[in-house]
Amino acid sequence: MIRLLLAEDRGTMRGALALLLGMEHDMEVVAQVGRGDEIVDAALLSRPDVALLDIDLPGRSGLDAAADLRTESPECRVLILTTSGRPGYLRRAMEAGAAGFLVKDGPVEELAEAIRQALRGETVIDPALAADAPGTGPNPLTARERDALAAAVDGATIADVAKALDLPEPTVRDHLSSAIGKTGTRDRVEAVREARRQGWL
Repeated sequence: MIRLLLAEDRGTMRGALALLLGMEHDMEVVAQVGRGDEIVDAALLSRPDVALLDIDLPGRSGLDAAADLRTESPECRVLILTTSGRPGYLRRAMEAGAAGFLVKDGPVEELAEAIRQALRGETVIDPALAADAPGTGPNPLTARERDALAAAVDGATIADVAKALDLPEPTVRDHLSSAIGKTGTRDRVEAVREARRQGWL
């Protein structure tokens, strides 16, 4: 049996996916989580063969969790599920070691086959998402710049961001200023918006 972990914050979607995949003759859902920061612990406990991760999860994104799994549970293959193919997402998924990048509302039969392909060592990318990828450049933001932007959402002050990241305020200013420059925007709010639009954050 192929052991599966599902990470999806919407309970109804997660339950439906678990039910449908559980009906496949060769699959068993061994863990379900609704937060990105629960993925690694759940994987270490349940030892899934394949983890299906939504990108937008509370606590930690599916893309960041995929990178964590590559280190903590390297035998687990990861498929990223998304509702939107933002330009930078596919590249980030591949950089994180994901075996696939799929639209989450596709037919369950296609998802089941993608799981089997991933387990055979193949890389599976939704054709529509792949078509958007060739023009995508690399993410220009450093890890620290991404962290600073992510912490700066919802009107957080420089002091708030510095405290959250345990960094000096001048360093935070430098990271945010650099991120604003790289995104070609005028301020933190616009930089966050553009980084999200590009799939860099």
